[in-house]
Amino acid sequence: MIRHALRFEAVSRRYGLRGPKALDAFSCHFPRGAVSGLVGPNGAGKTTAFSVACGFLRPDSGYVDVLGEGPFDPWKLKGRLGVLPQDAELGDRHTPRELLAHLAALQGLARSRALHEADRVLDQVLLSDRRDKGIRTLSHGMRRRVAVATALVGAPELVLLDEPTAGLDPVQARALRDTLAALRGSRTLVISSHNLDELERLSDHVVVLDRGRCLQEGALATVTHRAQRVEWILGPGPAPLADLEAALPGHTFELRGPRLLQWAPPDADLDGSSVRVMEILASHRVPLVQMRRGTSLEETVYDGLVGTLEP
Repeated sequence: MIRHALRFEAVSRRYGLRGPKALDAFSCHFPRGAVSGLVGPNGAGKTTAFSVACGFLRPDSGYVDVLGEGPFDPWKLKGRLGVLPQDAELGDRHTPRELLAHLAALQGLARSRALHEADRVLDQVLLSDRRDKGIRTLSHGMRRRVAVATALVGAPELVLLDEPTAGLDPVQARALRDTLAALRGSRTLVISSHNLDELERLSDHVVVLDRGRCLQEGALATVTHRAQRVEWILGPGPAPLADLEAALPGHTFELRGPRLLQWAPPDADLDGSSVRVMEILASHRVPLVQMRRGTSLEETVYDGLVGTLEP
């Protein structure tokens, strides 16, 4: 069985004859059954990558493989790929149930099954009580959840979501995150978002894109160095750097104000070393305020990899 649900191999795409490349030999993969984050600054090429994957755009060069079927083919992938564009517009003359049942019918479901599928997906996005209300009467957040539901109709194997929680209040955003997280393992989700805190809560796998190129990809824990880096926030008192380095050979310690940064060698027992660090700090009566493994996704992407963001 093919382990990836979506793969790009040296894909390039330019807008216009002389315009910059939106994708420039872009190569990456998104593993089956995982929730993956596609991140990068404005203009990085995220929306173009989605458009190429869904067949809205053709690449100038390179190869895209969708669910092991090669480039997008509407006959081979009917009902298997769900997409939420960033600026999805909904026809407001219908109810959510009517819209979703119509999309289910386009996938070949009979009317009764299409209505059942519409109800199922509306329940997923917590809009069952609005299923027969006119879309024009719904709030922005509710309309956005209907838009997400359009990508989930028919239980597609691969779902591409561009800014799915944009415009949602914190309660709605958390509920939608829980809905998406529950699909892990049974679906492959690829989520593009500027909300990196949200992606960090959701993602198993991350692809970092900038200026059309893949800068880094891998498991979230690997990309954020959770197996090698520990940040200790210390209270008043001199940090015992010499004792720490003597007790933990191969580990590197650096003091930046109240922050003590620890880098462990590959395959180190980070649990055991953390206990030892706490013992040494306690023996020198240095208060420990906080401890965090790895860096945040925001720090990793923007501070460490991307650099200056475009406005």
